[in-house]
Amino acid sequence: MLHVDTVILCPQWELTILFVTCRFYSLTTANMKYPFFWFLLLSTYCGFSQNITISGFIVDSLSDEKLIGAVIAVPSLNIGTSTNAYGFYSITVPANENIIMQISYVGFRSQIRSVNLHKNENINFSLVSSGTLREVSVASERAGKIHESSQMSVVSIPIAQAKSLPTFLGEVDIMKTIQLLPGIQAANEGSSNLIVRGGSPDQNLILLDGVPVYNAYHLFGIFSVFNADALSSLEVVKGGFPARYGGRLSSVVDIKMKEGNKQKYHTEGGIGLLASRIMVEGPIVKNKMSFMISGRRTYYDILARPLYRSQTDGKYRLVLNFYDLNAKLNYRLSEKDHIYISAYMGNDKFGIKEKSDNEVYNSGIKWGNITAVARWNHLFNSKLFGNFTLYHSRYKFNLYSELSGANENYKLNYFSGIYDWAAKYDVDYIPNNRHYIKAGLGGIYHTYTPNASQIKGANIPDIDSVNKLNSIEGNAYIEDDILITAAWKANVGLHFNSFFTDSKTYISLQPRLSTRYILFERTSLKASYAYMNQYIHLLSNSGIGLPTDLWVPVTDKLLPMQAHQMALGMAHTTRQDVEISVEGYYKKMNNVLEYKNGASFILAGSNWQDKVTQGRGESYGGEFFVHKKAGRTSGMISYTLSWSNRLFSDLNNGKTFPYKYDRRHDFKIALVHKLTSKIELSCDWIFSSGNTMSIPTAKYYGSSPNSFMSVDEPYNYYYPARNNYRMPAYHRLDAGAKFTKVKSKSTREWVLGIYNMYNRRNPFYIYSEEKNGITTFKQISLLGFLPSISYNFKF
Repeated sequence: MLHVDTVILCPQWELTILFVTCRFYSLTTANMKYPFFWFLLLSTYCGFSQNITISGFIVDSLSDEKLIGAVIAVPSLNIGTSTNAYGFYSITVPANENIIMQISYVGFRSQIRSVNLHKNENINFSLVSSGTLREVSVASERAGKIHESSQMSVVSIPIAQAKSLPTFLGEVDIMKTIQLLPGIQAANEGSSNLIVRGGSPDQNLILLDGVPVYNAYHLFGIFSVFNADALSSLEVVKGGFPARYGGRLSSVVDIKMKEGNKQKYHTEGGIGLLASRIMVEGPIVKNKMSFMISGRRTYYDILARPLYRSQTDGKYRLVLNFYDLNAKLNYRLSEKDHIYISAYMGNDKFGIKEKSDNEVYNSGIKWGNITAVARWNHLFNSKLFGNFTLYHSRYKFNLYSELSGANENYKLNYFSGIYDWAAKYDVDYIPNNRHYIKAGLGGIYHTYTPNASQIKGANIPDIDSVNKLNSIEGNAYIEDDILITAAWKANVGLHFNSFFTDSKTYISLQPRLSTRYILFERTSLKASYAYMNQYIHLLSNSGIGLPTDLWVPVTDKLLPMQAHQMALGMAHTTRQDVEISVEGYYKKMNNVLEYKNGASFILAGSNWQDKVTQGRGESYGGEFFVHKKAGRTSGMISYTLSWSNRLFSDLNNGKTFPYKYDRRHDFKIALVHKLTSKIELSCDWIFSSGNTMSIPTAKYYGSSPNSFMSVDEPYNYYYPARNNYRMPAYHRLDAGAKFTKVKSKSTREWVLGIYNMYNRRNPFYIYSEEKNGITTFKQISLLGFLPSISYNFKF
């Protein structure tokens, strides 16, 4: 008698592995001599257990644009996957078995296809836009839901939803949309700068097509540099970081630009009170090569110029403007090879030009970014996808002052900036449905210019001074998204980073782990841990994104910032596809940066390292989030309870103090409702505890608080502790309405918006004023009730 025990180690592998235990009772050992017997036995088990792999791309049927994060599910087998950043998917199923594949994506009609194959196949899917966000497939019950993903603290925001929320002065700003998420706040009133889980603005890695953008803000932080018309996807990671990300402590904002319509030409744009924009895309070679180009410019200075001249008798001219340019070229070499080339350029200028009879004085500040990237995608086979990238990123600001006249001429320029040249190679390997492996390596050559001065004049010697710092950064990573059991899934990874400066070498090995366990049908428990290092610092006296904030590298004196972040939470997806999550987190930071008391970096020269100090930071809290991405009514509700503290040995007498962005409570709600096919209403309301700041509680005369009676001496203020005062709470209500008219070949929209509907006078900053020997403190408010109107068009 023969007894066979079969152990299937991995049911989706190409060959089922068998352990065969033979017990012979009536057969003699002579039977072992016949190999045909064993061949027949193995063939019986292996022949019916072979699997095949289906792979391909999922695209928009109208534009051939790759759909990132589209869901592919096979409910009968309880398996599913999603497309990567380039629209590629791979899924393994049993051969010779009839299966039903379900493909869905937010804002598109789902597609169902019956498949019965006996070998590996490439199958591409084209999804048809639903036209509105109302028609969204809910057929995929096994993949793509927040409770299914092994990642936590990750939010994907549809660009269409971001464009439907109330605008600020008629401009869609995705960074302000991100501020509606739990654990993320604006640095200041009206600012697009991000404060994430108690971190500082420089701890956010902002990527545009995979390239870092160092200053992502226009008009001193009021607007972001991202034109929503040119974007295809937006993802925010604030914890549980996958190993592929590195270099920052608090968050990753991953933004992808549109590839360009391969089917037909398309134009859209808008005219607002502050700026206008336009985007054009279309095929160069139909179904093979396409382009996208967009531009945006403000014209506030043009509109304000006549008023400004009339008030100054024509002697002064105000210069205040910004522009953006985005471009992308997409070329399909073959079914397995794609080439992408994209670029961004943006610039701000603020200054005053003064004219008199004999001379002209011109002064101001200019700043801007340039990014350029070339990418080659290659599909090696149905399970292996590769991506090679070369990119350049540059951020620079220029403080200038010029005088030209009959008696005197001089020119002063002060520069600062950062320049990156980089190369990297990434691969996606999907051996089966239980593993999704990502790996890569790369290098970056940084050039920092903390300060460079140029002075030229008729009566002074020319001065050219440049302070440059060079460094090389290398990184490598590997991560695996593992389905351990049907209920237990984990993303395990390791990120290696090295940073070489002129006098110091830093090496870091950073483990990452994020896992989920399905407790019930639509509910899972999640946990994560991430260790992060950051090798660059932003020296800043404010949090409003001023261009005078300077990027500098670590040195032998300034150590890399480090963060350990742990999180635990639950995620649930309702039957109406509403995502609900509750998370608690704890983040410990080392070597965070602060200016020393009274220090400033403006024109500080090469001794900037002596003006800062390093210490420790700690932040922790809980977050609650409800997100409905589609339907007639969509939106978000979030609440955060958090604490954020700092500790420096040479600040605040070595005692712990609250961080300036420590906010105990933060509540936000944003709703979009489609009243009819032509009318869409939206609103958002924000409530947040105020920022902290240092306020003196007493005034003394002389050199110490003990000399109060020496009234003839200059007085000084006494501060009992750093950040000892909390400003009044911040809250405001915004509202918007969109009126759409669709014609046979075009669409037009009128968009009305109101910022700060009930005219709340929120504090921007507080200053002291002396009058008759009495010190009073007064609040400055920046933005009150602001209505706006804009006109959008598509054809």
